[in-house]
Amino acid sequence: MPPIPAFPDIRQAHERIAPHIHRTPVMTSSDLNELTGVSLFFKCENFQKVGAFKYRGATNAVLSLTDDEAKQGVATHSSGNHAAALALAARKRGIPCYVVMPETAPAPKIEAVKHYGAEITFCESTLKSREDTLSSIIEKTGAVVIHPYDNFRVICGQGTAAKELLEDISGMDCLFVPVGGGGLLSGSSISAKAMNPTIKVYGCEPLNADDACRSLKTGVLQPPLKPNTIADGLLTAMSELTFTIIKKNVDDIFTVSEDSIIKAMLLIWQRMKIIIEPSSAVAFAAVMENRDLIKGKRAGIILSGGNVDLLNLPFRSW
Repeated sequence: MPPIPAFPDIRQAHERIAPHIHRTPVMTSSDLNELTGVSLFFKCENFQKVGAFKYRGATNAVLSLTDDEAKQGVATHSSGNHAAALALAARKRGIPCYVVMPETAPAPKIEAVKHYGAEITFCESTLKSREDTLSSIIEKTGAVVIHPYDNFRVICGQGTAAKELLEDISGMDCLFVPVGGGGLLSGSSISAKAMNPTIKVYGCEPLNADDACRSLKTGVLQPPLKPNTIADGLLTAMSELTFTIIKKNVDDIFTVSEDSIIKAMLLIWQRMKIIIEPSSAVAFAAVMENRDLIKGKRAGIILSGGNVDLLNLPFRSW
């Protein structure tokens, strides 16, 4: 097992990346507070560079490399947000970036990765295909792998979003965080529990991709079972590293229906006038489905990103 990040590591990461990232706003909505009976505080990572929290972890990982490590470039596999984040972080450091993307990745995310200058190789939309394709690229280029979530430095970077949220908003009772591979949830849980030991940390994932929930309930890392969800950013499975952190710090993981995800996304678009992607909406969907549990509480929600295909919105068929 690789070393497990602690809160001092996240503080160091924050100092390293602060000049390069946006300190994203925390927004509120009286309409959504009234609808849920909860005081909601939305950490808007949809306003982060590249439109997602992923830029935090990618930037920390790239800036942490020595010149010798960085000279052959960096590589990863990603459905979009981490790929774009790593591509931009690599471009800013002046090093090559190689990205493996599933052929089913949303068009806007593919275009973003191209725009930031990465070299893309497409593969089948399975974890095995992603990993096999990435291995062949590493053999050819010698690039350093920056995994989307199974990476100490990436987790530390992702944990800075929750750190900022709890610095800006006091007296938080609970925190809702989307979970796919677990980089954001594990990093957030480290920050949250260090800064407020009584806070409840909840992971949120689609019912149609519920491996994190099954893993937490059984205490054993569970494989995905043909995940199929509109929340394409949450299709990946946790690693042993992220699961170890989540087992220690996370109080529960809630699953939500596809209808709830679309409804949550629509409500935030309508009531808050901001664009979020389906993976972001999962956290607010979990609040709506569990509002009785947290009625009257102060709840933080990390809106993980806002990269959505505007020509293919789910509202049309809902």
